[in-house]
Amino acid sequence: MMLMRDRIRVTERLEASLVEASSLVLCDLDGCLVSQNRPFDDAHGFVEACGDRLWIISNNSTQTAGELSCHLARIGLHVDADRILLAGEQSLHYLSKAHPAARLALFGSESLRQVAVSLGFRLTTRAPSVVYLCRDLSFSIERLNAMALMVANGARLWVSNTDASHPGANGEPLAETGALLAALQAMVPQTGFRSVGKPHPFLVETALDATGIPAAQAVFVGDNPQTDGAVAEATGMAFLHLNRNGAGQ
Repeated sequence: MMLMRDRIRVTERLEASLVEASSLVLCDLDGCLVSQNRPFDDAHGFVEACGDRLWIISNNSTQTAGELSCHLARIGLHVDADRILLAGEQSLHYLSKAHPAARLALFGSESLRQVAVSLGFRLTTRAPSVVYLCRDLSFSIERLNAMALMVANGARLWVSNTDASHPGANGEPLAETGALLAALQAMVPQTGFRSVGKPHPFLVETALDATGIPAAQAVFVGDNPQTDGAVAEATGMAFLHLNRNGAGQ
């Protein structure tokens, strides 16, 4: 079933025919192409049909584009790393321009730590000028206490994204970076932060700039209207809302 609301369409499955008129197809990852690293049964055909028009735009903040591209290839989804923009990795590139060579406390994966070092950041847990919070799989009370102290002492807080969760294989919520942020804000209620993950337009604008394709000729495919739908609206492109459970239709 598909509905039309101006430039918003709603579908229960990925169908290549729904994006055939678009020169650029930007697609979310979790809940759209995969769930807990397993592809949906309609993902292979969609990715193959879109070809080089398809870019993955995800708030993923554990992997690099290269790692994700390799993983997707192993499960039959072939998307080159240079067509994958991930909030965790790309935010570091943004940060490297906003705070070059900063003393950075990074709460995230080893892969992102390596990216940070390659960009010239000085990783430290002592008096950092910037704290960067990602989906930290090693998150603990001790790490939360340390981060709260850094922020209370004046370190600028950046967050890869504000998603509280993403859907698991059976639709169950899996904790995301926003849930960790909520824990920090419970301890330090006045904590301000910046983020260029969705719904901020940075990732989408990066793809548009790289391809030279105007937003009017592009479509964003996503399962979350609050992030995917909002970034599509902010950048002036069509939104294909993938609602796999069919609720509200």
